[in-house]
Amino acid sequence: MKCRNKLLMKCLVIIPLLFTAFPLWAQGMKPSAFSFESKEAWLWLMLIIALMLLIAAVMLKEKVSALTSNYKKHKTEAYKEKLKEYTQQLNSKQIEQLLQHRNKKSFRNAGNILLIFFASLFIFLPGSLIAQTPEKPDASSLLGEGGIIITIILILIPILAGLILLTIKISNAINRQRNKMRLEEAAKLAEYLETLPDEEINDVLKKRKEALDYSLTHNELSGSEPAEDSRGLLNISQEPGMPIVAIKKKALPRPNIDPALSRLVLWYLGCAAFWLLFGTTIGEYLGIKFVAPDADHVSWLSFGRLRPVHTNSVFWGWASLGMLGLGNYIVPRVSNVKMYSIKLGWYALFFINAAVIIGSVCLMAGINNGGGEYREYIWPVMLLFGIGLALSLINYIKTIAVRTTKEIYISNWYMVSAIIFTIVISLTAYIPSWQNGLGETIVQGYYMHQGVGMWFMLFTLGIVYYFLPQQLNKPIYSYSLGILAFWTQILFYTLIGTHHFVFSAIPWWLQTVAIVGSGGMAIPVIAGTTNFLMTFKGAWYKIKDSYTLPFFLVGIIFYFTGSMQGTAEAFRSTNLIWHFTDFTVAHSHLTMYGIISFFLWACIYAVVPRLTGKEAPQITVGAHFWMALIGLLFYTVPLMYGSTLKGLLWLNGKPFMDGVKLMEPYWLWRAIGGTLMWLSHVFFAYNMYKMIKRTNEVDVKSSAIQQLEKDSSFISPAKSY
Repeated sequence: MKCRNKLLMKCLVIIPLLFTAFPLWAQGMKPSAFSFESKEAWLWLMLIIALMLLIAAVMLKEKVSALTSNYKKHKTEAYKEKLKEYTQQLNSKQIEQLLQHRNKKSFRNAGNILLIFFASLFIFLPGSLIAQTPEKPDASSLLGEGGIIITIILILIPILAGLILLTIKISNAINRQRNKMRLEEAAKLAEYLETLPDEEINDVLKKRKEALDYSLTHNELSGSEPAEDSRGLLNISQEPGMPIVAIKKKALPRPNIDPALSRLVLWYLGCAAFWLLFGTTIGEYLGIKFVAPDADHVSWLSFGRLRPVHTNSVFWGWASLGMLGLGNYIVPRVSNVKMYSIKLGWYALFFINAAVIIGSVCLMAGINNGGGEYREYIWPVMLLFGIGLALSLINYIKTIAVRTTKEIYISNWYMVSAIIFTIVISLTAYIPSWQNGLGETIVQGYYMHQGVGMWFMLFTLGIVYYFLPQQLNKPIYSYSLGILAFWTQILFYTLIGTHHFVFSAIPWWLQTVAIVGSGGMAIPVIAGTTNFLMTFKGAWYKIKDSYTLPFFLVGIIFYFTGSMQGTAEAFRSTNLIWHFTDFTVAHSHLTMYGIISFFLWACIYAVVPRLTGKEAPQITVGAHFWMALIGLLFYTVPLMYGSTLKGLLWLNGKPFMDGVKLMEPYWLWRAIGGTLMWLSHVFFAYNMYKMIKRTNEVDVKSSAIQQLEKDSSFISPAKSY
């Protein structure tokens, strides 16, 4: 385990340095000098692939070494010490089972499981196969052709897939062999336990069982006398409040929910993790293009086509599926009933995934709506997404309608309203009746801002109202503040879309209404932030012992700062400086990433272990948190600062290209921050894999006790006397 942690720490240091060095190296060249058709780019690609293979090989070697070491211990006298160590680590239940078995019959296990050791050799590609020729490339080289590049990429994809599959197969074979060895250890431990003298059983194991079973009575300080208050100084209420969250239980691998629903939720969250990694990989490539715009000359990979692929895949794939998956868990829990239809949930998952897949292909092929930001999908694609939302809405309402609780918990208010608003704004944006002239601009502002505020923000806040109290193991601070924030957000947020078009040709009064609505958004933001922070009151000490609460805290901080920043941007004086600059890009990442993504990660890390019984490795959760947070700050702060200078430059009448040159170092920081953010998503995907992966790892102690009980059950009554 120590060797594995050391290896992981080295990877945590080397990988960020490597990927961060890439945009730095690209920046050192002239932008027009870098291209993925150049020799340097291929060397970098091969270096990255070789590094990935090296890490996989080292991890496999570590597994094989541990397996070999355990095998050698079987042949030495030191193995008896290991059996004694296993015996001393038995828990109370296992000791009780052993004592019951010893009282019934002393039976020695005569058979042992045969040992089969499988060793696999990992073959590296020889360096000569990937080395570049020292000759200077000809200007008419075939590598300059886009078709040749695409062909090479298509050839490399199955090769890499094969190497990954080979690594997985070898790892699975090693795990199977490890389980065989553990079964053999269990057999030897069972035999050893059978031969233990009664003195050791009485002196060691029984005393250990008594120590393990000991617990406090919880009245050592208060005594056993009932509390009396003859003078009425204490206000003692015997009525507990309405339970609004599931009580956090220890030693239970999963809550009492339908296994079919558990599987559905895990599929939603798994697909969401995939789209996050896919979409941000596209975003990472776009960030590199900012410092190396001539990286490629393939039309499908042009910035204008990839940028909407990035935004739409993380919007409709990552965030939407993550929210709906968590909603599928919350709605039946707070309603205290089963989900109305698991089948409808699967249909919704199919339609939304189909929309993102087809939509991404269409965008890369140049087939788009062209109607504005976040509605680049053509209407048949968005119709699939709308069908998925409609099915989810039916499922939620049908579940809430048969609830056994008295009230509809606030989470359901937020989530159901978010789906209804999203269906309405999608119909408004895609029905062509009013999409002409200024109507097109007004509809675009309405759709774009409602998509962020009334879909992502409203739904995510509903999720937080369930999971934050659950993780703190205390109720939400104020139900009334939650209702205030809910209705004021519906009142003000539906008005603010046109603040993106200040000083445009749309009516001046409509611009003013949007600005006033933006100012009014301070009410729900302050109410929600106060509610969340006051819920932490008296429980701040829990943050240091939790890996979900830091995600919640960062999300709350960005919820306040990012939302208030949006209000500040809406005023005409600030809009004049920041609009049409990268400040809006920084703001959108501060909100969609700093709020939505951090809240979703917190909730996912809270619920998945409850569904699978497996926790993510603490070190990779920490790497995910800090890389995401630091990367976001590296991304947004330089862009906000540089964009402010750029806006002031424009106000002074400077040429447009002066602003482009000014932003060059800040775009480099954007690429570095984006790289760290992308790497954090790799760790998140790994954590999801560790939490969801089905492992049949054998517990030596439990298997030994089970084998003893199984062997004793085969003893016939005729032979037992």
